[in-house]
Parts: sequence; C-alpha cells; structure tokens
Amino acid sequence: MASEEIAEAESVLQSFERRFLAARTLRSFPWQSLEEKLRDSSGPELLLNILQKTVKHPLCVKHPPSVKYVRCFLSELIRKHEAVHMEPLDELYEALAEVLMAEEPTQCHRSYLLSCHFEKVRWMESHNVCPSEIGFLCAALTPSRPIQISSLSPGSRINSLPVSAQPSGDSVTLSESTAIVSHGTTGLVTWDAALYLAEWAIENPAAFAHRTVLELGSGAGLTGLAICKTCCPSTYVFSDCHSCVLEQLRGNILLNGLSLEPDTTDPERHPGHNAHDTESPRVTVAQLDWDVVTAPELAAFRPDVIIAADVLYCPETVMSLVRVLQRLSACLKDQQAPEAYIAFTVRSPETCWLFTNELALGGSPLLQYGAAYLQKPHGPYS
Repeated sequence: MASEEIAEAESVLQSFERRFLAARTLRSFPWQSLEEKLRDSSGPELLLNILQKTVKHPLCVKHPPSVKYVRCFLSELIRKHEAVHMEPLDELYEALAEVLMAEEPTQCHRSYLLSCHFEKVRWMESHNVCPSEIGFLCAALTPSRPIQISSLSPGSRINSLPVSAQPSGDSVTLSESTAIVSHGTTGLVTWDAALYLAEWAIENPAAFAHRTVLELGSGAGLTGLAICKTCCPSTYVFSDCHSCVLEQLRGNILLNGLSLEPDTTDPERHPGHNAHDTESPRVTVAQLDWDVVTAPELAAFRPDVIIAADVLYCPETVMSLVRVLQRLSACLKDQQAPEAYIAFTVRSPETCWLFTNELALGGSPLLQYGAAYLQKPHGPYS
C-alpha cells in the first residue's frame, strides 16, 4: 500500500475513533470514505482496525457507551461491509451478538480525546458542530467602566503566555444519563457549546493558567475537566444547582483522576484562599442556585475567570444568569475585574438579544462580544 493510501486509511480510522468514543451522531461518520476504502481493499484489515479503535477500544471496554448506540453503530458497519464484500466478517457479528445480549443501563460513557494534534477544524468536524452555529461572548465585569462593544470571533486567541501544560494525548471520560432529559434536568448530558468552549480553552490556556476559575452550570463537567487537564488553573470551581447533576459531576471529576476539596463557600476555607503549589488544580464542587445565591457567597469564590456553556436556552435562565453576573460585578470592586467566557448554541436570536440587552440595561460592562446564529437547535446526538 502506498504511503498516501496508508495516510488516508489512518485518517478514516482516527475519524471513527474520535466520533465513536464521544458517541457522536452516526451520520457524522465518514461512511463514504470507508466504502471507498473497502472497495479498494481485498482484506478485512481496515474493518478489524476500526473495531479495535471503537467497540474494542480500552476506554470503551472500561467505560462502556450506550448499548443502543453500539448496536446501531455495529449494524451500520456490517451493512457497509456487506455492500462491498460477500464474505461475512465473524468478528463484527460476534461483537454485535454480544451487544444484543446486553441490557441498557441508565448511565453510559463518552470519552473525548485531548490529542496533541488537536485542531479547531478537526474538533468541530468530529462533533458535527459548525463554528458559525455557536455564539461566544467575552466580558469583563468591571463596575466602574462604561459599556464598550467590539468583536470577538469564535476563532480568536488570547495572546500566549508561558504555560507548561499543552494538550498531550490525554482524554476526558464522562458518565452521562442515557436520556436527554432526566430527573427534571438537561444537565446530565453534554451539549455542543461545552465542546466548543473546551476546544477554545485548550487553544487559549493562558486565559486560565494559574488563575481561579468559576464555572456556572457545569453539567456533566466536560469543559472544566478539559481546562483542569490542559490549562493549569490554580483553582477550579464547578457549580450547578441540581442535586443529581452535582452527584454525577463529582463522580466524573474523580473518574478523571482529580481530587476534590470540601464543598464550601467560606472564604477562609475556600480552595482559592491559600496559595497552591502543586501541578494539579484545587478542585471543588459547589451547589449554586442563581436565583438565591447572595453577593457575599459569590465573592467568597474570588474568581479570576467565570465561564458558562449552553446555559442560555430560555428567557428565565437568561435573566437568572444576568442577575448572577451583576452580583459578581457589584461584589468584586476591590479586586481585579474577572473575565467571563460564555459559549452558547444560538437556538433563538431573540434569546441572544435578550441576554446582551439585559446586560447593557443593568449596567454590566460588556467589553467584547461576538456571536453567530444557529438556525436549528442542536443536542448531544445531533
């Protein structure tokens, strides 16, 4: 096989690996490229390699994805094989038979590779997300400054600073609900804006290095875990309001090899209060209800950076988030203004407009803003 053909086959193999581990929609897989490779090949090597990089991948064996998802994937893989080759491939049928006998649990796993060759185009393509579908907002919460609006495109980079950690082939594995809505919340699954913000953070580690980060509405925890593993924050505070989300979130943090500090908002006991010299960040999980949290409780976190992903999905949550940002702006007058990075799928231009308009009406200084519009909603299996 020529070197060019080997490279193309490897590219197809890697595409299948990334998509399958993250349990992305089956239509996002490069099926046409696979069919072309199968027609040009007389042996089963490529299919066997795909099987090893997907269903038989060590991450999937240890942390299984949804049984239904694996069954649908193997069925499609068998169809592609049968369309090209007459001889059945026993390994594919054996894998399918094993899955058909398995029961679907209420929890499944997704794994996201933090490759050293991580690039925006590959990440967005592998997750079936187009950069133009994600809104991205950057704000500095400085009460004394007037509102200024300028452009921050989704591909923008923060000026680089010396940072030791770079994407190194590590991965983030999440335990998630098999249902999009479970226990009255959508926070038990990962949504597209979290993927986008994680990718942007990996490209811009200087925005988080050696700083205290407060994440609002952490959900399953993808963005925060990616930042903790690649961006060297000194302290990272995951937060959410739903008890089931918090329970799953704590499990995902431990699953990815991070240690948890006690949950607290006491400024004398908070992880960010004392210097932290180790390489791993101090990590805590806080129950944070945007409608009832007080300014002193928010001030206790002492954040340098505030992030949120896919939390702008209805007018009620927009107003709650605006109030939280306004409280943070008001209670942090004595410290340097924290930065806020908010990524969101623009399901409705009106919701996006409401958010930016309410920030302006409330006097919160939106210093930089850039948004792109989505014509239809995207979920975790879009």
